[in-house]
Amino acid sequence: MEKWIADWPVWVGWLVLFAGAFLRGGATYAVGRGLRSGGERSRLASHLDRPLVTRAEGWVRRFGAPLVSVGFLTVGVQTAINAASGLLRMPMRRFIPALVVGAALWATLYLTVGLAVVTAIFGQIGWWWALIGILVVLVVVVASRRIAAKAR
Repeated sequence: MEKWIADWPVWVGWLVLFAGAFLRGGATYAVGRGLRSGGERSRLASHLDRPLVTRAEGWVRRFGAPLVSVGFLTVGVQTAINAASGLLRMPMRRFIPALVVGAALWATLYLTVGLAVVTAIFGQIGWWWALIGILVVLVVVVASRRIAAKAR
């Protein structure tokens, strides 16, 4: 890993990752909410009828705000869940706390497992750490897919 990144305190790295996840999740929610509020004729409106967004709407209806938090641990579904929350006009008083928890989970996971994999790829730690990281990510992906399959 680059020396200047390695010199950062861990809490600074975590805050940067948290802020990125929080802003992205909030922006995706806002786009979904805006599309439902009269933006049906925009370029983004074509994404409303995609199967993943339709399924995500069903999941959000069924599980509510906790799904937003857990969605940050999934790969490829997080954006659909946040957009569906906006499309369904989930109240901000429910979405924001779920977004905070989800962004914190994402930042923690990426700071630990994600950066271990990146560091291993660049040859700075042993590959067995990367293997452990990859196994953890696979467990999270498989678990999230099983949860999604049960939600159908």
